[in-house]
Amino acid sequence: MKRVIVTGSVAYDYIMGFPGEFSDHILADKLDVLSVSFLVDSLRREPGGCAPSIAYTLSLLGQRAAVLASVGHDYTERSRLEENGVDMSLVHVFQDEFTSSFFVSTDRSNRQIASFFVGAMGRADELSLHDIDTDGACVIIAPNAPAAMARFVGECATLDVPFVYDPSQQIVRLTKEDLLAGIAGCRVLVANEYESALIEEKTGLGVDDLRSRVQTLVITHGEDGSRIYDDGEVHHIPAVPPKSVVDPTGVGDAYRAGILVGLTHGVEWPLAGRVGALCATFALEFVGTQRHVFSPTEFMARYQANFGQAPPELEAVLFEEPAPLR
Repeated sequence: MKRVIVTGSVAYDYIMGFPGEFSDHILADKLDVLSVSFLVDSLRREPGGCAPSIAYTLSLLGQRAAVLASVGHDYTERSRLEENGVDMSLVHVFQDEFTSSFFVSTDRSNRQIASFFVGAMGRADELSLHDIDTDGACVIIAPNAPAAMARFVGECATLDVPFVYDPSQQIVRLTKEDLLAGIAGCRVLVANEYESALIEEKTGLGVDDLRSRVQTLVITHGEDGSRIYDDGEVHHIPAVPPKSVVDPTGVGDAYRAGILVGLTHGVEWPLAGRVGALCATFALEFVGTQRHVFSPTEFMARYQANFGQAPPELEAVLFEEPAPLR
């Protein structure tokens, strides 16, 4: 069993709800003078960031995950995450910085408009995989300071560490060269449908081109599920219907936990994708990216209700007691 080193942002999320439709307030022929303000009717401050959110869901699944990231002096979530089984020993505190902040407004149709204050994340390139034990590990390079993402791509290549490349929100900030390097070196590339279009716009690489360059390509399609392209095959993963739609923030991070289970244990991709889809739905039913909960019994019962009985090879790797991390 490989342990997972999760790199990416650590932040506080300011989650706001807009009771209307953003599209009703944006004039397509006036985008060059766009100036809009949305009166939101709800606000919650939640612990967020891609790295701890991915690690949190991995921990719920009984997996070993360590966060390698930078935070500011105001970060207070370390003990809570450790109590939930996440290894936070690799997190570096920059005392002269504030923790990064994510501000997101969600309309009635779950469309989102967001801004991100870089804060301590801007110092993440001062961290290095060379300073930690990566023996037998795999890495996920999730959205982070662009310089840090580029650094971790290069270090994974030097250390011969397999990694999942998840550029998502930072596609627009990464250089074309850095984006191509991450795609060329990764074991798995993950994006949603919109992000894959951004990758094509920036690099000229469409889905067929990406399939020829990476061993495994994962593209999520929201309510339409996801597709996993691997070894010439396409696996269609259905979405799991939610009991209620509460908050889409962090759904993608939860899904990635399933992909990492597939990579670390060699679980077949149709099974790993279904684990990710179910994790994503659990996240969708809670506000915030690290508030969803499920017991092993609840998870497996819901898996069976949606996908049928889980095969023995999947049951054998989920909800293992995490071993002490080095």
